[in-house]
Amino acid sequence: MSATTSLSARKIAGVRLPSQSPSSLWDLTLAHGKIESLHPHADPKSDGSRGHDVLDAHECLLAPSLCHAHIHLDKCFLLQDPKFSDLQIVDGDFKEAMSLTTQAKQRFEEDDLMRRGRRLIEESVAYGVTAMRAFVEVDGDVGMKCLDAGLKLKEEFKARCHVQICAFAQLPLFSGSDDGETVRESMLQAAERDGVDVLGSTPYVEQDNSKMDKNIDWIIQTALKYKKMLDLHLDYHLDESMPPFVWKVLITLKTHEWQKNGGHQITFGHCTRLTYFTPNEWERLKMEMVDLPIAFVGLPTSDLFMMRTPENYRGTMNVPRIIQDHGFEAAIAVNNIGNAFTPQGNCDPLAIASLGVGVYQAGTKKDAEVLYECVSSRAREAIGLPATSLSLKVGEPADFVIFEKGVPAWRGRKAITEVVYDPPPGRTTIYRGSVLSK
Repeated sequence: MSATTSLSARKIAGVRLPSQSPSSLWDLTLAHGKIESLHPHADPKSDGSRGHDVLDAHECLLAPSLCHAHIHLDKCFLLQDPKFSDLQIVDGDFKEAMSLTTQAKQRFEEDDLMRRGRRLIEESVAYGVTAMRAFVEVDGDVGMKCLDAGLKLKEEFKARCHVQICAFAQLPLFSGSDDGETVRESMLQAAERDGVDVLGSTPYVEQDNSKMDKNIDWIIQTALKYKKMLDLHLDYHLDESMPPFVWKVLITLKTHEWQKNGGHQITFGHCTRLTYFTPNEWERLKMEMVDLPIAFVGLPTSDLFMMRTPENYRGTMNVPRIIQDHGFEAAIAVNNIGNAFTPQGNCDPLAIASLGVGVYQAGTKKDAEVLYECVSSRAREAIGLPATSLSLKVGEPADFVIFEKGVPAWRGRKAITEVVYDPPPGRTTIYRGSVLSK
């Protein structure tokens, strides 16, 4: 499965649009990688518009393309790759996942990083993904290997997908045999590299709260210094007795005057501890976040596999509810593909949206539209990219996915609800006006 640019489209004719009646057809004209105009469909036989740069959509549904708001590029397919076939899951818990991944990282080389990363991006593009935040780890085990491969893949796929690179400290910044000095030095080297868009860390892997405080303070100051976006894996547990660290992060952001000092988009991933929040706590959080460009990203497949209480309860942040009930910016994402943190699932963000119908008990038409946005327009905004919308406004990026006709015809998806309830296999991806084919 290899995606190639096959056509630069000036016009896409005869599509159904998410915000319009399923019985109406529309034409989109494109220019400079954006939507130039939308008009009711004109018969190409009568207006002479058929040409090599006109894509006939054959009455299929067109929607904004998909986005991975959070995906690990370097750790993908470890359970399938023959090089790591001996590192299989036995216990299925977080401690084992960290151990297996650490062992795998000690074997990482450019050939397997490029092979596995290229496969992830190719499969994602085929599903309709045109943008992703790709996490690559830097530390004493891998050095710059993962980052080097990520930057090469970013360049290789720049005509097919916007790959946003997050240099990521999965290991502690202030704990361990050298108190995290090696990881900090590696992160500083990464921050200076061209093509690195985001810095990220995992405060919860530190040995104690004081070192978690240091982790948060250091990564915020470093992101400000190097003018990078910030992405934190935060509050990843289900222990109600532990105070959430999100409050500490907000205090630190304000202490360092994030906005005044030119800080960019901030993203909080996981946040499973917040599932215990009451409506009053959500309202307090919203007030504390005012004027800060923060979005949450829920990662339900990983959360439900990894996170459990002693009573074996599971938990993941209810993203549709915090959007609709409390007005937060949020998205959902795949996180991992084929490793010990998340062995199940594939590269299709729509599979996560579909899972959300049951996980979040979000089955209404509005819910389905929000779930689609959570792996599309809202996902883009969560990682600081230009907005798109289900209404497909003039001037928005010409990044789309066309859901192909079903057999029989009535199985063809004509509305976003149908796409979310039952994601179709046949799709055509369009990136900046260029049609990508498998």
